Amino acid sequence: MTRCLTLTWLLLLPLFTKAARVDTLAIQSASMNRLLKAAVVLPQSYKKKKKQAFPVLYLLHGGSGSFRDWLSKTPDKLLLHRLADQYNLIIVTPDGDPVSYYFDSPLVSTSQFETFISRELIEKVDASYRTVAEKRGRVIAGLSMGGHGAMLIAARHPELFAAAGSMSGVMNINTATWKVPADFAKSRADNLARLLGPPSAGEHPYPGLTIVTLADKLKANKLPLILDIGVDDFLIDTNRDLHQRLLANQTPHDYTERPGAHTWEYWGNALPYQVLFFSNILKTNGSLIP
Repeated sequence: MTRCLTLTWLLLLPLFTKAARVDTLAIQSASMNRLLKAAVVLPQSYKKKKKQAFPVLYLLHGGSGSFRDWLSKTPDKLLLHRLADQYNLIIVTPDGDPVSYYFDSPLVSTSQFETFISRELIEKVDASYRTVAEKRGRVIAGLSMGGHGAMLIAARHPELFAAAGSMSGVMNINTATWKVPADFAKSRADNLARLLGPPSAGEHPYPGLTIVTLADKLKANKLPLILDIGVDDFLIDTNRDLHQRLLANQTPHDYTERPGAHTWEYWGNALPYQVLFFSNILKTNGSLIP
């Protein structure tokens, strides 16, 4: 009888551990004249607390990715479910196209992702769910290209977010600063030229759209920032560069280097630290649900 009860409990355990619910939200982008998708992870408490507004983490994917990456590629496929339940947090993972870098392209009308994230997506999420629909209840983060996007959008729209984070982020979109094969660097540089036009001469071909050139803007905005990267990551020099610039201009920020490379094993380990950081900000703001 004991063995039978134990087996029954083990069979039921996945049902309890996957308490959070995942919706797929369709967003009609007026700026791009096309339909985009986002996954929305709702904590178990969302159904129970029917009059409660919930804080939201906007979590961006990396290059060559999609809105499903954070749900399908982490070693723990229930990582977002667990974090949503642990912190009573809505987690939104929007589509950002494979190589958009989350800015508005002046040349490609179907690549307007700064507008999409900062206006169209937030408006749709706030209209569709019980959210804390103001700055104190929103945070944004991402990995690699998404780290660039999170920092860029937060820097340019500080009125929308309470904090921003980057995991292995592209802190400099000058691909010559990346430790990658020449053909890969050229393919990404060609893509940036397609979206933004020919690069200007100098160290920063697209100033104002690369994070290392926004250190003073990040200081002025006074948003809490968290950045981390693996010591074997090909983007580590760009992250160290931003870190030094933020130290030099005395911008408070949380910066960590850990063992690891540009991998899902690293990001699956990094995300809980970032969400813990955000939870403290949201708690201070009175937005975190006990």
